[in-house]
Parts: sequence; C-alpha cells; structure tokens
Amino acid sequence: MSVFLQASSAPSSLRAAEPEIVRRSSNYHPCVWGDHFLAYNTPDHATPDKDTIQKIEVLKEEVKKMLLKAAHQPQQQLKLIDDIQRLGLAYRFNVEIDVALKRMNEMHHELCRVKNMNDLHFVALCFRLLRQHGYNVSSDVFNKFKDESTGIFKESLNKDVDGLLSLYEATHLRVHGEDILEEALAFTTSHLESLKSQLKDPLATHVIRALEIPLWKSVNRVEARHYISLYGEDDSHSKTLLCLAKLDYNLLQKLYQCELGKISSWWKNLHLKEKMPFARHRVVECYFWAIGTSFEPQYVLARSFLTKLLALVTVVDDMYDVYGTIEELTLFTEAIQKWDIGALDQLPEYMKCIYQVVLDFHTEVEEELMKAGLPISRAQYAKDAMKKLVRSYIFEAKCVNKCIVPSMDEYMPHSLIGTTIPILAVHFMVGMGDIVTKETLEWLSSFPLIIRATSLYCRLTDDMAEDKVGKAEDTAYVVGCYMRQHGVSREHTFAEFEKQKTQAWKDMNSECLRPTAVPIPLLMVALSSSRLVYVCYEYQNIDGYTTSDTKTKELLRTLLVDPIPM
Repeated sequence: MSVFLQASSAPSSLRAAEPEIVRRSSNYHPCVWGDHFLAYNTPDHATPDKDTIQKIEVLKEEVKKMLLKAAHQPQQQLKLIDDIQRLGLAYRFNVEIDVALKRMNEMHHELCRVKNMNDLHFVALCFRLLRQHGYNVSSDVFNKFKDESTGIFKESLNKDVDGLLSLYEATHLRVHGEDILEEALAFTTSHLESLKSQLKDPLATHVIRALEIPLWKSVNRVEARHYISLYGEDDSHSKTLLCLAKLDYNLLQKLYQCELGKISSWWKNLHLKEKMPFARHRVVECYFWAIGTSFEPQYVLARSFLTKLLALVTVVDDMYDVYGTIEELTLFTEAIQKWDIGALDQLPEYMKCIYQVVLDFHTEVEEELMKAGLPISRAQYAKDAMKKLVRSYIFEAKCVNKCIVPSMDEYMPHSLIGTTIPILAVHFMVGMGDIVTKETLEWLSSFPLIIRATSLYCRLTDDMAEDKVGKAEDTAYVVGCYMRQHGVSREHTFAEFEKQKTQAWKDMNSECLRPTAVPIPLLMVALSSSRLVYVCYEYQNIDGYTTSDTKTKELLRTLLVDPIPM
C-alpha cells in the first residue's frame, strides 16, 4: 500500500512561507538484474558458430521429411505439428504446417464426424490446432462423446486421460454460444483435478501444468522451455526434433541477450533511475513483454520499440500514479499534446528529463524506420497513441486528486487505454515490417474489438491483483468503482469480473477466426498481451510485473540467462 512522503525543493529559508508538496511513494523494489545484461552488449555475442547453423539446417530438412512422410497418417501428423509448436519451432515450418492444416481442414468432416472415429484425443487435438490457425471448425464434433440418454459427457471418458487433457486444452479456444465447450471445460477440469495425484510422470506434470497454464494462454517462449524439458521423457519422442529444439532455443536466447544488452545500455545512459527514483525500473521485464509479443528473429526492431516504450511508459505511469501533483501532471499532459520541445521550459525540473526522453525516443523511431526502408509516417501513429495514453492518465489522476468516484461508463474508456495495450500494439506493429500497412494502423487506431477485449481482460486482471494490496479503495481502480456504483461486495465484484474476463477471451478467440480483419500474425500481437498478463498476473496471483522478484525472475532466468544443456 502506498505511503505518503513530504518533499520540497525550495531553499530552507523559504520553506516556511511555501506549502509543502505531499507526494506518494509505493516503495517499489529496485531492478533485480542490476547491470547483468550489459555484458551481452557486444557485436559478436549473437553470432552463432557455423557448425551450429549447419546442424540446424540439416535437422530442419529431416523434420520436413518427417512432416511429409506423415501426410497420409493424420493422427501422427497432428501429433508432430503439436510437438513442433509446443517446442517453439513452428516459425521454422510455417509453410509446411499451413499446407498440412489446410488439407486437414478440408478433410475435417471425414476425419472427425464419421461414426467410427471415437478417439477423443485425436478429435480434440485436430479441433484445437485448426482453431489455433483460424479455421472455424464446428464444436459439434464433440457431441458423439456425450451419452445419448443423459445428454452429458460419458463417464467412461474419465479413463482416457490423454483425451480429457486434449479436450480441456481445446475448450480454451471456445467462442460465444458454444455451450458444449463450456460443459466440456467443467467436465474435464473436474476429472483432471481428481486424477492428477494418481498419475505418473510425465503425464502427471502435463496435467498439472495445463490446469495452471492452458496452452492457448501460455507465452510461446515459456511453453517452449517447459515442453523441451519434458519432451525427452516421452518414450515416443523424436531425437531429431528434440535436438533441433534445444539448438534453436539456445540460438534465440543469444539473440535476445544481444538485443537486451543494447537496450540495457540505452536505459542506463538515460540515468532515469537516478533522476526518477520513485518509479519502477523494469527494462528486463519490458523485454520479456516484447519477446512474449512476437519472439521470431525478424521482429528485432519491433521488440526494441516495444521494450523502450514500455520502460518509459512505466516511469510516466508512476509519475501520474504516485508522485506528481495534479498541477504538474496537467502541465505534462499539455506538453505531450503539443509535442514540442519548446514546452520543456514549462515543466518542473524532474519532469523535463522524461519529457525529453519521450520525444527523443520517437525521433529514434523515425530514424530507425527510415533505415529499415519503412514509411516514416508510421511514427505519427505512435505519437498519437502516446497522447491518448497521457489523457487517460490525467483523467485517473484527477479522480484520485478530487476524490471523485467515476461511474463505470465514465471510467472504463480511459481505463482501457490506460492498460497500455493499445499503445504497445501500435509501437510493436510500427516496427514489424511490410506485413503492416497504413490500413492496418488505421484499423488499430479505431480501437477494434480484439484490442478492446484484450484491454478489458488486462484491466480486470491487473486491478484484481492490485486489490490484493489494498487499492480497491482508491477511486480510480475498477474494483472500487464497480463496488461503489452497484453497492455490492468484493466477492460479488470478483465473480462478475471473472465472467467478463471469460467473455473477453471469447471475443479475442472469435476475432482470430477466418476471415480476419488483418493477417493473423497481427492479431496475435494483441492476443499475446493477454497471454503475458495471464502468466505474469493470473498464474502468479500477484502483479508479477511490478513485483518481479518472484516467479517472474525465475521465468526470465530460464528465458534469458540459462541455456538448455545439450
């Protein structure tokens, strides 16, 4: 919970005549990584040796042959595709996987609806993989697993743990109106919970993990590290695939270390930690958000933009949330709207550095876009998103300052922008390359449903986590606003929010089904934010971004520090 500190920069001879400024402080813990990643800021750190590259290429060709060989064995091919995806290798086989799943979609009726196809694991796996790739296959395929007399799932299925687990994973891709998948989620969750203590590894670990972090809600790199550690325990595993996964993971880790080394050097040279000590300094956690958004090597520029932006926005957020006075924050908001270095002189001394850095960063965005041969006009979308963000921050700050309890209708439009989901999506897409067009950025600026749903899920999850440390009583937190407006208990509010979070996921899922508004990789940018929030907040049951010296630190160590033993 925040505590209040008094501060004044006036000379001691004048302090008696001037009112003291009351500021808040949340006592955030310092960066848990220190200067560790600066050591990776060397030109040759990410340069792989030729033997590794050659070995990867040889293994890739072997896996392609495996996919081709399995083309006439649907069950085997689906298992192989699932393993490739979970091991974090799908980006290396996009063409082959797309061809296989397109064919699988065309055969879906024949494969899953015929009366003699009673393999729950196969039917559910096929459904999940096709849904993950945007194919709007029907959930009616699961009706055959219901008892005709009772209309509920057959109790005999509780002996099929692989099938239950596969069906459980499939239910997380449900959309509105799919009652059968709602029933399936309750059915599989209940049975898996009761069975997990009776199972042996590696199946027991798979079940426990799925109940904690469903595949569809997990972060790619987090899942890859976890699955690589278990895959070798499967008697049917492919040594070729496992070796490729380990080599690829370590190769990408070196790339990430190099990227983070450069960003850490940039951050250190800004000296914001010394100039603005009241704020959270979480550049490593910000970079985790970037690789969680898109981990593929080609998105290095987008990751740089997002990481730097999020690190700066975190400082700005803390300035609005706990440190600045309403008068100072109003000046800063106006200065950002002007976007003019001439506004610098109107700001308090401590604000000048962050204002300068925000402007300089967006100038850097323009320069990097020019170097990459991308339209410099994209940078304007990034600037406009920053202007919207601080307008949402000043609204919340005024509510706190004036002890105003806004209605949910008044609060939510500002609060959804304040999640930073819209601005993060803009800055990432700005750096993604030719896959992004002007029409894409216009679509994104219109606050489409997938961004609204992601923002809602993130807002509710974040504020429910904040409630655990006593912030529900603040006027500008959604838990407190809802309780006051509706006159209901915290328990009732949380139950309602859980329903809204479920609906938000259904909205996100429906937006990812073909035909889509924009290419699926761009939709995944938005969806990835929800996955990151799930892993950092919901899974940990705390704000794992702010309080990052817990499970978050261990996650980052496995992703960014410790290579996988070969």
